[in-house]
Amino acid sequence: MTGPLGAGPQALPAAPLEDWLRERYFQAKTDISSSGVHNYTFGELRALDPALLGTRELDQLMFRDGPSLGDERLRAAVAARVRPGPGHVVMTTHGSSEALYLAFAALVRPGDEVVVATPAYHSLSGLATAAGASLRPWPLRPENGFAPDLDDLRAVLSDRTRLVVVNFPHNPSGACVDPRGRTELLDLVANSQAVLLWDGAFTDLVHDHPPLAEPSQDLDRVLSFGTLSKAYGLPGLRVGWCVVPQDLVSELVRIRDYLTLSISPLVERVAAVAVEHADALITPRLTEARYNRRRVLEWAAASEGAIDCPVPRGGVTAFPRFTAHTDVTDLCERLLARHGVLVVPGRVFGQADRMRIGFSCPRPELERGLAAISEELGTHARGRRRGTG
Repeated sequence: MTGPLGAGPQALPAAPLEDWLRERYFQAKTDISSSGVHNYTFGELRALDPALLGTRELDQLMFRDGPSLGDERLRAAVAARVRPGPGHVVMTTHGSSEALYLAFAALVRPGDEVVVATPAYHSLSGLATAAGASLRPWPLRPENGFAPDLDDLRAVLSDRTRLVVVNFPHNPSGACVDPRGRTELLDLVANSQAVLLWDGAFTDLVHDHPPLAEPSQDLDRVLSFGTLSKAYGLPGLRVGWCVVPQDLVSELVRIRDYLTLSISPLVERVAAVAVEHADALITPRLTEARYNRRRVLEWAAASEGAIDCPVPRGGVTAFPRFTAHTDVTDLCERLLARHGVLVVPGRVFGQADRMRIGFSCPRPELERGLAAISEELGTHARGRRRGTG
């Protein structure tokens, strides 16, 4: 493959989050690390409409290669839910990760400037780096609870900006623009020469206002991304999508021809059922997550200053600062070794004194995890008072 990412995987920077989770994910007994809602089983999904995934239907499913843009039924289900704007079409992909790879490969050339809301999930910055782009961070400031400040975005936009890459609600902080902020953000991009890449993995997981509208309804130069991994509780399906301008479709398909060609017809059939019953999957998990969010904030508030936790406006992760720690990595290691509790150290997002805590898990699991953190903080504090560090 030729093009900006054609140097091969050695050109890609490390993915610190995946490096942290790669083996620990399977060792943990209590997982409060995840950025998605807790997972559904195939039986729970099938119960939504047994006839759609019955034995007869599956027996008749032909294992042939699928269309380059994805199965028509699945694409129609996604389109009905996200409502793409004029001149945009849905392309289904192997998770939103493949869609992001295709977009960066198609759009970025060495020397381009790419603005990325920071801290960022590694795919949103690492793919730009691999393509030879110059990164210009749009800082989401910890002192402001990571709330997006559009004046900071204005300050980093230039006539060389090729892409503006955002992720709202934001991973890991849960920060989000509100509908008014969304409009202002789209206007800023519209008045530049940039293309907007809108990572909407957490679109359905908002707590203080309705989900933000699909950006292609109001902006032509935009690609948006979605996935079944976060709000749907189906990460193992590895299905996502991209809402892409019609005139860019052929380029994304050309690159995909060298990668995956298409998705398994079985996987797309299951994914179509999930999207057609989206609310039945999302609503109960979101209700539980909102309860758990309150619990995390109460727990942090009761820490007597040891934990400073910005309010997550969306998503299902909190990103608290541990005020007595400059780096919580050792604390995270002890949580797994002593308690079987998995969390994510903030250093993987460039914020070493913070920890990503996922709160969309069964309530007993969340309570076990929070109790273990409190216990370790108490042990650490007692040790410091004794002069043992």
